[in-house]
Amino acid sequence: MLHVRPRQLLLLARLDAHRHLGRAAEAMNISQPAATKLLQQLEDSLGEKLFERLARGMEPTPYGEILIRYARRVLSDFGTAREEMLALRSGLSGALRVGSVPGAVPELLAPALVEYHRRHPQVAVSVVVETSDVIQAQLEQGDVDLVLGRLTDGHDEAKYASVPLLGESQVVVVRIAHPVFERPTVTLAEMANWSWVLQPPGSPQRGRFEAAMREAGIQTRLDIIETASPIAITALLESSDMAAVMPASQASHYARLGVLRTVPVELPVRVPPICLITREDRALSPAAAQFRRQLLGGG
Repeated sequence: MLHVRPRQLLLLARLDAHRHLGRAAEAMNISQPAATKLLQQLEDSLGEKLFERLARGMEPTPYGEILIRYARRVLSDFGTAREEMLALRSGLSGALRVGSVPGAVPELLAPALVEYHRRHPQVAVSVVVETSDVIQAQLEQGDVDLVLGRLTDGHDEAKYASVPLLGESQVVVVRIAHPVFERPTVTLAEMANWSWVLQPPGSPQRGRFEAAMREAGIQTRLDIIETASPIAITALLESSDMAAVMPASQASHYARLGVLRTVPVELPVRVPPICLITREDRALSPAAAQFRRQLLGGG
């Protein structure tokens, strides 16, 4: 079993930066013979040469380049852990930027943020509520720290860590006094003639809703207003006989407020679970790392 000492990892990082054993040793505040011994011990344990000794310095071999990448990742993770420990000791501060789909807000995001803010009042929290494709683009650009949503097509899944947190059905909602509740039953085919408020194309919910209508043999062109804004959706529904599709927990939230009501019809729309999504290649800030732990049940 390979045992690599922390000082050897640090030496690899310094050698990569300076490409000179003497300067790497100086940066570590050790003697050059001590640095030579550390490197020799590591090469002996691996059975591979990690650096080529040149007249004016050193160059990593292909094996050395692999281990340098590993060393930098370990040292970066250790530095992040150290920052988080110091932050927890002194009280978290800084900023937390969360991107979320609307369906994650009532049951998942809102309760978590209330508890997080109670524990860490010095952290400045901002929330963006959008469709999955929009907030995943913001995560890619670094505009948010983490996302509660779904991985969408066109993104390299290997670049993201994704943990499922919330799976639920989709339902049709309308205003409380909608005339549909005066009828004994209603079918999906009849609802195709209604006017709808739907999320823009590209969102998982919109694509699956339209696919479900096609699979049900409904070819009617839908009358649609497109928006991802929850407040726009609820305002349009309250002011008309339009209908919308939303997760069951979000519909329950509006029902408790006396704003919307779920139509008693089975909607054959299955969307993937809402996931906690972060970038694999980007370390979270202490504030974001703590919120991630809380969402995953780690305190």
